[in-house]
Amino acid sequence: MPQHGGNLLEAARRYGRAPDQWLDLSTGINPAAYPVPALPGRVWQQLPQQDDGLIDAALEYYGAPAILPVAGSQQAIQLLPSLRVPGRVGVLSPSYNEHAYRWQQAGHTLVILCPDTIDSELDALDVLVVVNPNNPTGQRFAPARLLEWHRRLQARGGWLVVDEAFIDCTPEQSLAAHSDRPGLIVLRSIGKFFGLPGLRGGFVLAEVGLLATLDERLGPWTVAGPARFIMQTALQDQNWQQQMRAQLPRAGERLKQVLTDHGLPAGGHSALFVWLPRVDAYALHEQLARQGIWSRYFDPAAGGPGLRLGLPGEEAQWQRLENALAAIHAVKPDKAAHA
Repeated sequence: MPQHGGNLLEAARRYGRAPDQWLDLSTGINPAAYPVPALPGRVWQQLPQQDDGLIDAALEYYGAPAILPVAGSQQAIQLLPSLRVPGRVGVLSPSYNEHAYRWQQAGHTLVILCPDTIDSELDALDVLVVVNPNNPTGQRFAPARLLEWHRRLQARGGWLVVDEAFIDCTPEQSLAAHSDRPGLIVLRSIGKFFGLPGLRGGFVLAEVGLLATLDERLGPWTVAGPARFIMQTALQDQNWQQQMRAQLPRAGERLKQVLTDHGLPAGGHSALFVWLPRVDAYALHEQLARQGIWSRYFDPAAGGPGLRLGLPGEEAQWQRLENALAAIHAVKPDKAAHA
């Protein structure tokens, strides 16, 4: 199984430090999570209701013609490969490793790509999977470019799958409004921008026939009633969303500057994380861990070596990170190497 960030209990066991003594920067999740409202008793006492208003709220928030709620976009990532006969599937490296793993597990042939090779390889692919902005590099793909890739793929019955888990800060760059085009599948997540990964909430945006097929595969009550209530509330809270769209990019720039000030120039970033492609990435990962700061290490086989660092939350956490970086004397700017 692929490795993921957020595995704090593993870090606690490995380094002998209690979980509550760590600063977990291994995920790209908003540390200022959406404040979960009080839940009415009915969401625990009834089966999830399909006409509870969640779909309407999601259609409004995403600006999509059709949508299917799922238990995290991971659920769709696992199911989509089974809806096609085995073919050639292009995936970026490094990128969210579940995409490559699930397509390969379903019998498809993987074609590992970098952004500069997509155009030249596209006409030999049946499916192209793009994370936009890419996780962990922060690479962004313009909507017009993505739609052109989709046009070329769809002309041959191919698919373009766009994972937009980290795009909420810049909704104007989303393909949600175009997601009813055959062969275009957009994945969205509640976990990152809203800071609620434990909710396991997400959506698939696609043409209605494909959504119906997915819905049939998933069966009833895919998303729990309490999760549906919280998701709907969060999607309708425009004031909170606007506040985060101003706050998170500033925090992302601050993290980038803090790392640069300590001899760790970023190779890429988004509003929620910074990417450090370095030949000494594992040594840096270990040095941070020994000070109780957990980062996400990407080994060479996963498109690394590199580290992804998410945002600290409270000011004390920012200071803790700065203190740890200042204490790492062995890491110097001349050791940085972009992958």
